[in-house]
Amino acid sequence: MLDRSGRVIDGRNRLKACEIAGVEPAYTTYDGDDPDRYALSANVHRRNLTKGQIAMITAKACSLSEQSGRSPSEQSSRSLSEQLGISLGTIGKANVVLQHAPDLVDPVISGATGLNEAYAVAQENKAKANSAEVQLARLREEDPELADRVVEGDLTLAGAWAERTERVEEDKRQRRVATRLLDEVVPPLAQARGTRTFSRYDPQYASGTPITRETIAHAMTALTEMDQVWQERDLP
Repeated sequence: MLDRSGRVIDGRNRLKACEIAGVEPAYTTYDGDDPDRYALSANVHRRNLTKGQIAMITAKACSLSEQSGRSPSEQSSRSLSEQLGISLGTIGKANVVLQHAPDLVDPVISGATGLNEAYAVAQENKAKANSAEVQLARLREEDPELADRVVEGDLTLAGAWAERTERVEEDKRQRRVATRLLDEVVPPLAQARGTRTFSRYDPQYASGTPITRETIAHAMTALTEMDQVWQERDLP
């Protein structure tokens, strides 16, 4: 049986036998509008298949029909379920395998792997994929640059999160250092306001490099910058 484009949709083994025996095969052209479903139905009823194999063949055939542009209503799961005598749940499992463990589709069809076994693997793959999507979305919120590198293939998701953790820890360290420095410098300076502390400054008693006008100018600039940051952050 051929489709309208000359593709064999049923009788491949008979065609091979004809070639071996040197017999000219006789062809018939299928004139319906769903050759994939025809091939499915013909092979399912002819062969001794388990329900898992039938469900997997059904899912694969439906996928091929959708890829060829046919509407979903032409190969609805409910219609196929009634036609082939298998439950919607079994077809549903096959669809999960098709989507999340495509490398197991043919082993299920051949009988090398059971549908339930393949379904368990597919569920694990699906859970991992969902988890990865959530982690990538969270990474994009926290560090878009790292998320872009993951999408571009420069970093694995695990590697990106490891780098993100390092960045967070380094940021915490820098904030601790900055906070301690300002705690040590600013409060004593504020306490010196309105006192004679400045007039009593004597360079000869300086513990380090003596304070100069340039140092004072830099300090005033730093305090101005500090005030601006405090306003932007709405700190008291």
